[in-house]
Formats: sequence, structure tokens, C-alpha cells
Amino acid sequence: MMSLSSTRLRLVAVTLIILTAFYVIHFSNFHGNLFKFSSTTKLRSFSPSNFSLGHQCICPKGSELLKDYIPEDQYEELVKRRVKELQQYKTRMASELSRLLFASPNSPLQYPIQGYIVRPLTSTLIPGLGLHAENRSSYKVSLSVSKGILTTNITPEQTIIKRSGKNKLIIESRSLVTLNNLLAKVSYTSTDYHINTGDLDISSQVTITTKTFQRYKHLRVLLDSIRQFYSNIKIIVADDSLETEHITGENIQHYIMPPAQGWFAGRNLAVSQVTTKYFLWVDDDFVLTEKTKIENLVEVMEAMPELDVVGGSVKGNQFYFALIYEEGEEIEGGCLYRKSGGKFQSLPGYPQCSMTSGVVNFFLARTDAVQRVGFDPKLQRTAHSEFFMDGLGTLLVATCGDVSIDHQLTTSENKSPLYNKFRYPGQGDVEFKLKLHFYKNHLKCIKYG
Repeated sequence: MMSLSSTRLRLVAVTLIILTAFYVIHFSNFHGNLFKFSSTTKLRSFSPSNFSLGHQCICPKGSELLKDYIPEDQYEELVKRRVKELQQYKTRMASELSRLLFASPNSPLQYPIQGYIVRPLTSTLIPGLGLHAENRSSYKVSLSVSKGILTTNITPEQTIIKRSGKNKLIIESRSLVTLNNLLAKVSYTSTDYHINTGDLDISSQVTITTKTFQRYKHLRVLLDSIRQFYSNIKIIVADDSLETEHITGENIQHYIMPPAQGWFAGRNLAVSQVTTKYFLWVDDDFVLTEKTKIENLVEVMEAMPELDVVGGSVKGNQFYFALIYEEGEEIEGGCLYRKSGGKFQSLPGYPQCSMTSGVVNFFLARTDAVQRVGFDPKLQRTAHSEFFMDGLGTLLVATCGDVSIDHQLTTSENKSPLYNKFRYPGQGDVEFKLKLHFYKNHLKCIKYG
């Protein structure tokens, strides 16, 4: 029995209102082959008095019964180990919900990223500028804007100020106090007269990530489209091609992997190298258009800091889905229903966006939140929904229909026979995934609808 404070109960109640049934899943890694697991996890529903409801869930019609994929002579032993691992997991995680956590800033520089309003062609002090750093011999801050100029006060002794009155301002000082005094006096002057414009620096907030395999012609089209609309944004490419080519360009990081490591291994590598607050995931055969407004997704995330992932649409299709979980007995496990097109209520102030459980392969995500969940590298070719299953109850997900990306056509010129050979999973891949859900996610059945 676990008791929750009144504050915790209130938070749980809010969560239940938002998602109708918002469940917690915590997944651990295992080592060895499928029947030599060293750890397990379980989907758990929030309950104010008890986290183990202890009833048998009912598999929806058409569900995959996961025990059917376990060899009969290994089933009994596997179930015993699964229950044991579950009990150990509960012991480890018992105090998780009572811990008070603080999110540290991604950068020692404090600055406004949204909501700073200025009059056109008028100089205005920038609020909140400040450097929070440890003791060192000197301090240097570089600021830049795209639609105006930056200025600051008269230069004190032992301080260097460069490019004041330009779109880039550099301040260097041996004294942190002096530098912060100058930052408090930095002004921004817009140089364009417009009543509804912004100077949000997407490049400092977002990294674009992708995974490629034997599709360099598609990839180069994607990269060209990114540079057409976002000339300075960092791009990270994870590449496990069998026959590699070099991808070069300013602010492009190309990571060559061992061949054919798979979809999720590539995602893990790409996201592990992200240093910005957010990353935008795109497939290597997508192409940005005038409707690919990354700043619109950032606006939603900044307005609702509880959100972790916001998906867009691909050629007008959002491809979102709901994950509906029913708690089951510890021996048999729970029941999961992946419902295509399932969503919950609209986001306040953003009627084009709705809460959901999973989205298409075009989404903006908080880097730290996704890194905590991770992508299971054991899933190589049958993996997308599984990431959101792993994040169910940890990641808060929404879908927005007003931001879209296009999809390249496959032609005789860009078609890759080697890619097609690896692209589509065999029956063995599908069965492995279902076995994985049985043990790792402590599931009795899954229905895909």
C-alpha cells in the first residue's frame, strides 16, 4: 500500500482529467538472449491507494496473445522470472513518486526566449539577461539577433565590448558582477516595422535529427530543404549504411555507425548528441516546405511546459494514436490497445492541437525527456509505436495539424534496392517484438487497431 500526499493526489487527478487514463510505464534494459532477461518493468496505472489493482484484464477482440509466442517448454520458468523481476522493480521504484526533482538550466546564460515585446524601431532593455557561472579568470558572452541591433552601456575598465550597435554583441570581462551589470543594460532595437513579428532564435533552441540507411539522394534533398528555410540550424545525421558516403556542410554532424544497426540504435545515437533544449525528428526522405514552421511547435511547447513531444503532419496526415492500458494480474500481465486516430481533448489556446499518446515520425521533443526514456536498440526494423509505449505515463504527447512536412516520392533515380531489402521486417522480427512486450513490458496481450 502506498499513501500519497494531498499534493500528489491533486496532480494525479489533473492527469486523469487530461488523459482519461494516464498510465506509468518504466522500462529497464536486459542483457542476453530473449529468455535470459536480467530485468523487467511493468505498465502501472495511477491509483491513490494502491498501484497493483490485482484483477485480470480482458484482451480486446483481435488482440495478439503474447504467451502464444513463448515456447511452451520455457513459458513457466519465464513467468516465474518475470514476476520476480517485477517485485524487484517495485522495490527499486517505490519512492519515485515522492521525490522532489528540479530541472537544471541547459545553459548558464539566462535570457528571454518568448514573450519579450518591443515597439517597432524603438530601443528597449532586454529583461532577464544574466550569466550564472562558476569562478573563472574571465567571462565572455556572445548575443545575436536576426531582426534588429543590440547595444549596451559605456565600457568599464577591464571589459571588452565588440560590435555594439550591430546584430551581434560580444561582452568579455574579468568580473562576473561587471558583466552582469552590462547585460542588465543591453537594449534591443528592431529594424523592421511590423506589428506581428518575432526574433525567436530557432537555431539556439532546436537541433534537427535524422537517421539514414542507403538513401543518400533522399537525404541530400532533405538537407537542401532544411537550409532553404533554416540556414544555421544544427543537423545531426546517424548513418548505418552498408556503403557509406560522406555528408558535409556547415553545422552538419554526420555519425557513421556499424552497418545495419537499425532504426532505434540510430535514433539513440542522434539524440545523444543533441545539446539544445529541443530536437526535431524527421525521416531522411522528408522535405521541408513553407508549412514546416518549427517555431510554431516551439511556441506550443513553451506555452505548455508539461508537454514533452509535439507531432506535426506529413502531407496533411497526422497519424496519431492512443495507447489504452488496462491493469492485469501480476502473473498474466496487462492489456494494451493501440488505437489509430485516438486522441483526447484540445490544448487550451491551441485548438489545432490535441492530446494523444503517440505521433508520426515528424515531431518536436524536449531533449532531456526523450533521453530519459530512450529508444530500445533491440528493435531494429519494427519500431515506432514502441518508443511511445516505453514513454507512456512519462511523456506527455500532443499533435498539431497546422505544422506539416512533405514526403519525397520514390523514383527510379533515387530508389535503393539494398534499402528495400532491409526496410521491411520479417516474421521473426515481429515475433521478437511481441516476445519483448511479454517480458519487458509485462503484457498479456496487445491489440493494434
